Parts: sequence; structure tokens; C-alpha cells
Amino acid sequence: MRPAVLILLALAAAAPAMAADPRPEITRDAVQAQAVGVVHTLRQIPEACARIEGAFTGDAAEPYRFAVVRTSPNCQPRARFVDAAKARPSVSAGWVFNDLLRVPNAACPSQQAVVRVWRKPVDQTMNLDGQGQSRIYVEESKQAAAGGKLAAIPMFAAEMGVEGDACGS
Repeated sequence: MRPAVLILLALAAAAPAMAADPRPEITRDAVQAQAVGVVHTLRQIPEACARIEGAFTGDAAEPYRFAVVRTSPNCQPRARFVDAAKARPSVSAGWVFNDLLRVPNAACPSQQAVVRVWRKPVDQTMNLDGQGQSRIYVEESKQAAAGGKLAAIPMFAAEMGVEGDACGS
């Protein structure tokens, strides 16, 4: 076979793998390898008043655990963090693949946790009045809230998986 044909065949074989994960908005290197049992912050999302924490467990059934933790009780979120299993984020559903975090296991270099962060933006442009000002009227806002017509807010979701070979104990 010609080299050009071999290259095309290799690209065609790799295309489904590349299509599985769209390119994230944020590009970063792998996170520093983490020891088993050490809780570490993966990512902070200030607009949702949340941070994603994770830890390798050393348990073969559940090698990595992560949780979304509120950053401060006084923080007023401008976005909501939702369960990825329920939201099922995808590009076709209006979600944006925001970040891909790879965390190697220090005790088992062949294993890494992979956390995918998705973002669902909403149009938050404000209508301006005749003077070019954005105005919020309390009574109108109360009536809209009572009628269930609240403005949509951006959402975030994170899903986690473990890749690589498990190490024996």
C-alpha cells in the first residue's frame, strides 16, 4: 500500500476516538500525581460557589471518589451545579465541553482518574430601557417568580471515570 493510503486509514480508525470527546474549552496538562487517601481540589467554579474535590481510595471497586463541595455558605451562586447522570450533558443538548482533568494515581502510575466538566450557557443579556439602563422592578420580579417564570441560569456538571490498569495490592 502507498504511504498516503496508510495515513488515511490510520486517521479514519482514529476518528471515532477523537469524536468521543470534543475539544474542551480549557486545555491543561495532567494534574500532579496524587497519593491514595489524599483529598485534593480538582477545579473551582466560582460562579457556582463550588469546587470539585477528589481522592484515590485504594479500593478496587471504587478506585477514585469525587464530590462537588460548596465553597462558602455566604457565596451567592450565579450558576447551578447539576448531577451529570440526570442532566446527560452533550454538545447536541446545548452543553459545552468545558474542561478535561486527568489525575494520575501516585501509587499506581498505570491508573488515572478522568473528570469531564460540562457547562450549559444561557443568554443573560438584559433589556435596556429608553435611557440605556438595565432596570429591575421588585413587583415585576415577585410576580414573575410567583408565576414560575424565573430567568434561566448557567449550569455545570461533572462526570468521572477511571482509565488504565488497576494495580494489585
